[in-house]
Amino acid sequence: MRWWRRHSPTLTLQSQTAYAQWAKNYPPHAHNLLMEIEQAAMLQLMPDMAEKQILDLAGGSGRYGLIAKEKGACAVIETDNSLPMLRANPLEYRLASSMLALPFADASFDGLICALAIGHISALEAAISEMARVLRPNGWALISDFHPFAFLNGAKRTFTGNDGKTYAVEHYPHLYSAVLSAAAGSGLAIEAIAEPTIGGTQGSGAPLVIVYRMRLG
Repeated sequence: MRWWRRHSPTLTLQSQTAYAQWAKNYPPHAHNLLMEIEQAAMLQLMPDMAEKQILDLAGGSGRYGLIAKEKGACAVIETDNSLPMLRANPLEYRLASSMLALPFADASFDGLICALAIGHISALEAAISEMARVLRPNGWALISDFHPFAFLNGAKRTFTGNDGKTYAVEHYPHLYSAVLSAAAGSGLAIEAIAEPTIGGTQGSGAPLVIVYRMRLG
């Protein structure tokens, strides 16, 4: 199983189609180099979650939901638009939902995590707006994405399908300027960024992922 390679795969799958195949081989922990690099950066920027109500948005198999529970969150809600991924998710509270129309009231959460998911959608502003809507005042959003520079330089997010072939997952590269604009338009301020490489946050070379910590004013 691979998350990135510079050779073009035979076919790019729509994200729901891809994760329907990937779900049974997608454990709830960092299971490849890209995810290990991403998670290390996320943990560096992660706010305190003790006694907080947390949304794990597009949470898939529950990797960050489990981390939130370990770090003392009093409630963790998982959402994802892939039913196969949610069925594999070990957490108690799970909802099928698009990140563009979250089934929660305004100001429902103290914080939210959205890991390696915003690149699957083109409607960045709508997704960021929904994140801001469900956060309480001074709430935070911790968001990671496959780095747009990596994608634009030919790297792909890939996995091995049930037929043994390598497929790419649909991806839309969101540049920092677009994320900054979407955040500002939704009342979110970007307060920290990480762009780790294979060598880690202090490594050399092109970054593989980008992590944003945002705060609602």
